[in-house]
Amino acid sequence: MTNQLPTHQPVLLKETVEGLFIQPDGIYVDATFGRGGHSRAILQQLSANGRLLGLDRDPTAVEAGQALAKTDSRFAIEHCAFSELSTVIHSRLWQGKVNGILMDIGVSSPQLDEAERGFSFQHDGPLDMRMDPTFGMSAAEWLASAEMNEIATVIKTLGEERYGKRIASAIVETREHTPITTTKQLADLVDKASPTRDKFKHPATRTFQAIRIFINSELEELTSALEQALEVLAVGGRLVVISFHSLEDRIVKRFFRDQAKGDDLPAHFPVTADQLNPRLRIIGKAIKADAAELSVNVRSRSAVLRVAEKLA
Repeated sequence: MTNQLPTHQPVLLKETVEGLFIQPDGIYVDATFGRGGHSRAILQQLSANGRLLGLDRDPTAVEAGQALAKTDSRFAIEHCAFSELSTVIHSRLWQGKVNGILMDIGVSSPQLDEAERGFSFQHDGPLDMRMDPTFGMSAAEWLASAEMNEIATVIKTLGEERYGKRIASAIVETREHTPITTTKQLADLVDKASPTRDKFKHPATRTFQAIRIFINSELEELTSALEQALEVLAVGGRLVVISFHSLEDRIVKRFFRDQAKGDDLPAHFPVTADQLNPRLRIIGKAIKADAAELSVNVRSRSAVLRVAEKLA
């Protein structure tokens, strides 16, 4: 039942599988299939009666998932964003029956490595950045039409870039005489507009991150998907989320904390903790890659894994 498609190195693989606490006959969802590294590990833990559903809005990832589905009848793939989780689960009549959900947030290694996707300034290519290149506005199209204040706000807020206004001004000034259509153009522009240098990061890193998050509505997608996961999980089901920067991890951490706390009543209200109706139990502490993984997969350096279990 194994698939021989080439794979990238999945982050925190052992910790992810352990966090899901897999039941051999259970139902699981890999909400960010990518190239299926995590999915293959999950399938190895399932019996013939177990089921795994993959979701991805990247058509190339869906093709990889379809190839896996042809070799393993326990697996299926849906072309959709994970914010459509509830709809997909309802269509399978799995509401309240899912034993585990994995969300590996952000851009995948193959997307970064494929120049034509426009996610990375390491390879020159069209300035696209869409997870699903068949849907929505590309980064180039947005930069060509957005107001300077909007661009500055996106770069400052989603990229946590202190020179957001300066970079936005340079973008608007440049586009008046030269369309910004490639990743190299944007990276060079940001480089020139940045007055200081970080020896560990290219000056365009935060700007590219910000535009990608904005174009794909990544934070809104994550917030929606977390809420839906709570609804579709079975009691005792696990939710495992891997995030790669502080904005994502903050959303996950806050969601887990609020759902573990339960109803928001006054501090001195005479009820026990159980009477606050907590919906999640946080499992352990946040997990990061160890030295062994960091030595073979540099992209794992910023990964943070959090695990929670549905209580009711």
